[in-house]
Amino acid sequence: MTSSVTSSQLPATGEPDAAWTPPTWEEIVEQHSARVYRLAYRLTGNPHDAEDLTHDVFVRVFRSLHSYQPGTFEGWLHRITTNVFLDKMRRKQRIRFDALPEDAAGRLASLEKGPEQTYHDSRFDDDVQRALDALAPEFRAAVVLCDIEGLSYEEISATLGVKLGTVRSRIHRGRAQLREALAHRAPEVVAAGSSQGGKPETRTARSGLRLPGRRVAAGTR
Repeated sequence: MTSSVTSSQLPATGEPDAAWTPPTWEEIVEQHSARVYRLAYRLTGNPHDAEDLTHDVFVRVFRSLHSYQPGTFEGWLHRITTNVFLDKMRRKQRIRFDALPEDAAGRLASLEKGPEQTYHDSRFDDDVQRALDALAPEFRAAVVLCDIEGLSYEEISATLGVKLGTVRSRIHRGRAQLREALAHRAPEVVAAGSSQGGKPETRTARSGLRLPGRRVAAGTR
């Protein structure tokens, strides 16, 4: 029986465990392909580019697994996915599959297509997706990691390899551009927490996008 590859089963960073055995590439693909695809779709905004990015991420994982330092595995995948996305946007180049195990690309493709629910869970309505696509890649990555994936500023800083102040700036500017792009939609003022003296929250109707809140609801349901 294949063991689950989760961060809870991995030794904490800085505490090497001689008994720990790295998961196989096949185990990682089987257990994490849906997670990676969802993030890839949210970053790229369309199924074709999301599939390409997912392939490239697992190529990078395959090549880097030997150097992985046990810690938070999901965080490691977040970092690789985001960095590969930014690399592709900068270089507009495809990562070759020469180093993959025999037949691995075919196995990944079949897993990647997955249930239809994966697609629906990953997509936004057209207005929100166009607004995200219009953001600079660095802003888009920061907003997606924060408002969709739910990472903290500190986690995003580690994922992107930039200072905390840079993370805050990118998220602030990205949210401001989203707000401007979605201004044509009728705003809905929600008195969130007003009974506790909280400030009203502006939500663009139908999108589920809360500004300047910390979360964006994924997908239209």
